[in-house]
Amino acid sequence: MSALVPPIGEPLALDLVNTRPATGDLLAAPDDLRTWWALQTERLPDAAPEQVTAADLAAVQAVREHTARALAHLRRGEKPMTDDLAALNEAQRAAPSISELAWDGSAVTATRRRDGSPGQRLAAWLAEAAAELLADPAVTKIRECEAHDCVLLFLPAHPRRRWCSAARCGNRVRVARHYQRHKNG
Repeated sequence: MSALVPPIGEPLALDLVNTRPATGDLLAAPDDLRTWWALQTERLPDAAPEQVTAADLAAVQAVREHTARALAHLRRGEKPMTDDLAALNEAQRAAPSISELAWDGSAVTATRRRDGSPGQRLAAWLAEAAAELLADPAVTKIRECEAHDCVLLFLPAHPRRRWCSAARCGNRVRVARHYQRHKNG
């Protein structure tokens, strides 16, 4: 994975879209996907496998592109393209989810599991996260970072938030403003 790591901690679907910053694709190779998957381990039911295939990568990249296009339309108050929504639905269907029942010795437990290859399962979980985000009324509050060289998206918890990361983009903007004030003053 590139030296630039996208912020982690936005809704999962935004974290996925943010793997394509202005500087390039952070999921360009199977190892990049495995690294990103490992960063998201706490939020995904499946741990990153030892090997991630080109097919796994292609499935996740497809979910990312369909999610990004649907989000772009919704953020502009437009209807998302039917093909993008259909592709996200298909990604979920490729690895159906069930609530697997088991007896733990004292009670019945239900654990959500998906069928399919690791890549299909990951793409399905990510498509499900995208579906939840796209259907959430908060989708209209998603913003693009205001730093001039950043295209990352975020869902602000505070209405005055302006940057994807206060530590990265916010600090760069503040330093540049300080430099301009002192250069001209």
